[in-house]
Amino acid sequence: RRLVLVVYHDEELEEALSYTIELGRIMDEAISILMIYRRRIMERFEDYMVATTFAEEGEFKTARELIIDDLRGKGIDYERRINFIKERCNAGGVELVDINSSKADVVSAIKNLLKDNSSIDMVLLSPSITHDGAISSRELQRLVKTISRPVVTMAKNIKEKTA
Repeated sequence: RRLVLVVYHDEELEEALSYTIELGRIMDEAISILMIYRRRIMERFEDYMVATTFAEEGEFKTARELIIDDLRGKGIDYERRINFIKERCNAGGVELVDINSSKADVVSAIKNLLKDNSSIDMVLLSPSITHDGAISSRELQRLVKTISRPVVTMAKNIKEKTA
C-alpha cells in the first residue's frame, strides 16, 4: 500500500512533500513520486519538428534525461534533489518506494503508472499541478472517473499581505 505524489520536475517540493509524508505516516503507507517533465509550448513544437529525425537515428531522450538537463540549466543538481526527497522521507519515518519520471501529460502519466502499480491507493496532486489551469477541471474529472482511486488536490498556502 502506498501513496503517489505527482509533481512537476522543476517545482518547489517542500510543501507537497511535507503533506504527503505526514499523510503517509498517518495512514501507515509508503510513498512513490511521479515527476512530470513540464514542457514549454515552444519545446512541444520543436519536439514535433525534430521527432522524425531522432526516431530515424534511434535517439530518444528519456524523461529522466530531459529532467536532468533542464534542472542543470537552472543550476539545480538532480541527485541533490533526489537525495533531498529521500532524506525528508527517512526523517518523516515513511518509506520512499520509488521515484518515477514521465514526459507525458499529467493524466496519461498517472494512468500509465497506475496500470503497472496496483499497490497505489491514492494519488496526490501537488499545488503546481492543479494551480492556474495546469490541469483543467475536465481533465481532473476524467482522471477521477477513470483511475478508480481517490485523488487529492493540494492548493498553495497564499499568505495575505497586511497593511
